[in-house]
Amino acid sequence: MKILIHNYEYPPLGGGAGNATEYMLRKFSAFPDMEIVLVTSSIDDTHRTEYPAPNVRIERLPVGKKEGARDLHFQSKANLLAYSWKSWMFSRKLLKRETFDCMHAFFSVPSGFVMRLLSMEFHIPYIVSLRGSDVPGYSERFTHLYFFLRPITRSIWRNAAQVVANSEGLRTLALLTESSRDIGVIRNGIDTDEFFPVPREYSHDASVPFRVLAIARLTPRKGLRSLLEAMLLLKRKEQRMFSLDIAGDGHERESLEAFVRENDLSDRVRFVGRVPHGEIVSLYHRAHIYILPSLNEGMSNNVLEALACGLPIITTDTGGTRELVEDGVNGCIIRMKDSEHIAEKIAFLAAHPEEAIAYGAESRRRAKTLGWDEVAKAYRKAYEVAITSKS
Repeated sequence: MKILIHNYEYPPLGGGAGNATEYMLRKFSAFPDMEIVLVTSSIDDTHRTEYPAPNVRIERLPVGKKEGARDLHFQSKANLLAYSWKSWMFSRKLLKRETFDCMHAFFSVPSGFVMRLLSMEFHIPYIVSLRGSDVPGYSERFTHLYFFLRPITRSIWRNAAQVVANSEGLRTLALLTESSRDIGVIRNGIDTDEFFPVPREYSHDASVPFRVLAIARLTPRKGLRSLLEAMLLLKRKEQRMFSLDIAGDGHERESLEAFVRENDLSDRVRFVGRVPHGEIVSLYHRAHIYILPSLNEGMSNNVLEALACGLPIITTDTGGTRELVEDGVNGCIIRMKDSEHIAEKIAFLAAHPEEAIAYGAESRRRAKTLGWDEVAKAYRKAYEVAITSKS
């Protein structure tokens, strides 16, 4: 079984979809009857070919990125257009030389659009993984773009052998665009050996700093401005010392850093920047709680990692997070853009260590039911169904 995968994101570029693809390739490498070719983006102006495993090949195409740039992980329209054009041209040549059984697009646009064109020319079935921003109505940033993309998206989905979302919430949203399409769900997984809990000291002592962690792209959609406003409220109450680590990068970083400086929060808020995936577990181990105040989410890999590390979670009731976090069971659900509510829940967990410990234990229990082995098997099954449907 030979599969061609397209995903603009792949580490060190991008976010959750890239990390999910990397974990899947690791699992696929253990299937001797599978051969995978991934076409993704380069972080510089060089086309590179990599072989992370004997049956896995990665083709990195230059799309205008520059290694070390502040906006490296921000997908501009120019980057997406460059990827669309180059991945289509490269894959056309590839498909004339090599035979593939199925194709797999991460994101309806740009990858799904390219797969649709390739399928029309080479008559190879394709599946589409919906990730979030590629679903009309998901992101305010793309509101005007969705108006034009909706009919294209419908065509991509209607002609796909299978369409799968990474959460029930995203599936429900996708059905508003194409209600006649059967859309399945394959959630992201988590490696519970790589991400594991450590003993944490939760104390009633107000002099002991209570450490909060947020890991996200620094974009408005992640709701981090409200989190910083909550930290300011907690400082003004002076009931306890709270510290916040924010890991990640993005075009909102400068404005967030300015807010911290202007409100004298530099002794409480630390911008860690983008942390290599292999080092990120140490941030979870240092924290008492994890918070993600997003305005919308698909299925957050970072929430899954925090669950596996045994952390209580504070998050909004959106997308896939509502399937991972239950209020009063393994975390707290907060209202979007409500800094007072965020501050209230942080203070609650700091003042109630017994609840925090219980929430963390339940987080770990839930994480152990969500392995990447099952995700890889589910996608392998999707490929088999797609190939069978062609014949």
